[in-house]
Amino acid sequence: MTEHYPSALPKFIQISEFLVREIASGRLIDGSRLAPERDMAASLGVSVGTLRKALKELEKKGLLERVHGSGNYVRQGDIDDSVYAMFRLELIQGGGLPRADVLEVVSLKKPDDLPPFGHADRGARIRRLRYLNDTIIALEEIWLDARAGEVTAAGLSDSLYHHYRTKLGLWIARAEDYVGIAEVPDWAADPFPLAPGTITGFVERWSWADDPSPIEYSRTWFDTNRCRYVQRLK
Repeated sequence: MTEHYPSALPKFIQISEFLVREIASGRLIDGSRLAPERDMAASLGVSVGTLRKALKELEKKGLLERVHGSGNYVRQGDIDDSVYAMFRLELIQGGGLPRADVLEVVSLKKPDDLPPFGHADRGARIRRLRYLNDTIIALEEIWLDARAGEVTAAGLSDSLYHHYRTKLGLWIARAEDYVGIAEVPDWAADPFPLAPGTITGFVERWSWADDPSPIEYSRTWFDTNRCRYVQRLK
């Protein structure tokens, strides 16, 4: 059953992360002036105070210059400390704020079809339906080694890595992605737009913390009609 949880991220952080992804995708161009704060707040459905807190976060990241009497200007900078820095899917037109509905969280013995990762013979299996803004774009299945700690559904509607840090004290230091195509799994159901067995985009990821063995393995089936995988090189 799909479980809907309110976002664990404060609203101003959600807005700042949305704007970070708009800058990263090029939808907000370096040097461009943002709309007046009152107009921008109305378009995003938040108060001016919430928007100003979000813009302050961008300023801290070096992604915004606030010029007194003139306005707020976009500055290209480092987005590596973004909550969603490792989330590589974007809408076809670019950007989009990630969120998720939790489909299932269970503790299981690792099945034989999983590649080796971690040290325990059990793990938490997390299945989620992923969105960018309000568009359904992907199915996720994440396996976290049991030694990382117990995972519960509450709070998993946001970035898993943020959840790991704040709830488990686990910091993901790096990840490797392998992108290809695969069949949508048989556990897919409405409202995911692709039927089981449909060939679509596919990402396998191994993630490491402070151990030579990956602590997490995940697989993501994404709808190539709605989103794409993006990796920007510096």
